[in-house]
Order: sequence, then structure tokens, then C-alpha cells
Amino acid sequence: MKAIYIMWLREVKRFIRSKSRIVGSLGQPILFLVALGYGLGPVFAKAGQGNYLEFIAPGIIGMSIIFSAIFNGMQVIWDRQFGFLKETMVAPVSRLSIMFGRTLGGATVAGAQGTLVLILAMLAGFRPVSWFAIIPALFIMLLIALLFSALGIMVASRLKDMQGFQLIMNFLVMPLFFLSGALFPLNNVPSALLLVARFDPLSYGVDALRFFLIGTSMFSLTLDIGVLVGVSALFLVIGSYFFSRMEV
Repeated sequence: MKAIYIMWLREVKRFIRSKSRIVGSLGQPILFLVALGYGLGPVFAKAGQGNYLEFIAPGIIGMSIIFSAIFNGMQVIWDRQFGFLKETMVAPVSRLSIMFGRTLGGATVAGAQGTLVLILAMLAGFRPVSWFAIIPALFIMLLIALLFSALGIMVASRLKDMQGFQLIMNFLVMPLFFLSGALFPLNNVPSALLLVARFDPLSYGVDALRFFLIGTSMFSLTLDIGVLVGVSALFLVIGSYFFSRMEV
């Protein structure tokens, strides 16, 4: 447990000490909230769909979490190239403890960024349906962050090239985000697109956030949480296997 805590603490301290990373990670969510929330708001309202800013706010929160969490795997490749990973691997602790600590640290950082985006959304005019619902929404944020942090480390464990990791992650992240229904409702899309969205784990994360923050959802809350927990466990198991066999 001590090894897990140390690796978790390292990721958290790295994030806190990097002020530029904190500020830079908020730029894209602010752009989406302002440009889309207010730019497309009148169009969304005329279509009888309500307030677009309130609709996309959970999706933008999910976007900030997934981008931060999944690129946590880049730190693995970075540490491998500069020798830090080798030092931790030869320490008398389990590799699984190192992997879990890194995953939890990346999830904590991504969850914190999602919380910051939620605060920015409220400053921009977003209001949750209930202030008490923010607490379970934070739990959903951590589940999303854990899922994609495990995915990022799982992929990074099989790669040695940072540029290759960035290309693969961009190939994964953008479809996951745009097909999750973060920017548009899934109840009026073609059946083929809805089928694809059902295989996107972020769809269930965004849907659960909408359930708690704005009181609407496409799927049942039980299904949302079940998918998030199940896929997170799957990625943790596969990622642990890849990480334990990684050569440094």
C-alpha cells in the first residue's frame, strides 16, 4: 500500500507544481463552453431542446477528464526514456503496486481537472439541477478518470515511442469524445450511430453526469455505473498484465 501511495502522491505533486499544465488544460474546455454553449445556444433553443450550455457542460467535463487521464500514459513513456521507470521497477515492490499507484494518481489529477471545469461552467452560467447532486457527480468523474487513466497506461506499456503514443491516443480520444453524445443528444441520431455510441464507454460517463447535474439521461443509471465499473476493472486487469511484462 505504501508503494501505491508514493506513486499516487508523485503524480499529484507533479500536477500541483505545474501551474502551466493546470492553466493550459483549462483552455480547450473554456473555448468549447463559450463558443459552443453561447454560439449554438439559440439554435438549440429554437429546436425545442432547452439550454445548450446546460446540455454540453457535462460533456465538456467528460472531455477534460478523458484528455487528462488518457495522456497520463505519456508519463510512463517519458519516465522510461529518462530512466526513472527503471529505478522504480528494480525497487523491492510489486510492479502491480506501481501500476495501480500511477493509475490512481492520474485518475485523481483528471478528476481534479474535471472539478475545475465544473466550477468554470458554473461561472459561465451553468447551474446543476441540485447542489447535492454534485457529490455523486464527483464520484462519476473519478470513475471516468480511473477508466481512461488505466487505458492510457495500458497502451503506454506496449509502446516505447512518445510520438507513436500521441498518434494512437489522438486516434482513440477524438472518436471516443465525439461519438459519446457529449455535444449532441443521442435520442435523435441514426440507429447506426447510436449503436456505435453504445460501445463507447465515455457515453455512459457523460450520461451519468447528465443524470446528476441536469436530471436527464439516455440510459439507466445502473447501466451507466455498471459499464464504467466493469470496463475500468477490465482495463486495470489488462493494464496490470502489460505493465508487469514491460521491459525497461
